[in-house]
Amino acid sequence: MDFRINAGLTKAAVLLAVLLAWAAPAAAAVKEAGPAGFTVEHSRTVAVAPDVAWQGLVGGVDRWWSKDHNWWGSESTLSIEPRAGGCFCERTGDGREAMHLQVGFVDAPRTLRMVGALGPLQGMGLHGVMEWHLAPEDQGTRITVIYRAGGYTPGGLEAIAPAVDGVIGLQLGRLADYLSAP
Repeated sequence: MDFRINAGLTKAAVLLAVLLAWAAPAAAAVKEAGPAGFTVEHSRTVAVAPDVAWQGLVGGVDRWWSKDHNWWGSESTLSIEPRAGGCFCERTGDGREAMHLQVGFVDAPRTLRMVGALGPLQGMGLHGVMEWHLAPEDQGTRITVIYRAGGYTPGGLEAIAPAVDGVIGLQLGRLADYLSAP
């Protein structure tokens, strides 16, 4: 998805474009949503150990994060620096860069917490917290991702919560597929 927005679009058209672009075939229930914020949560179990899942999460993000949900698509690479103050960043070969989120907490291989607003939410003046929790389960790892976003935007945030939920669910599904590939 190309996040560049034509300056001539109205706010309503931009919001509609975001909702349509972020729509997923099936989205899990939003945990909570109100005018000033929302919480979405997804979990999947994968048949790899937590340390392997951790390496895939932080070291393989460019291979599993959908290029439809970054700024420059396949022109760019994504990376996560798993340290306090580290960057979940996108970079192109010609010098364009975007910080999607900033790492705020690392407890490898259990928890990665990043702060910031993803994609179009940045331009809306919102703030978010994305937490990845990895826990041993049976012969694998239970991965849970929680994204909370809040702030003020005209019209409130309830309307965009389902679209963001779909994107977060898509990303977790892609990570699970990446970790499950032979």
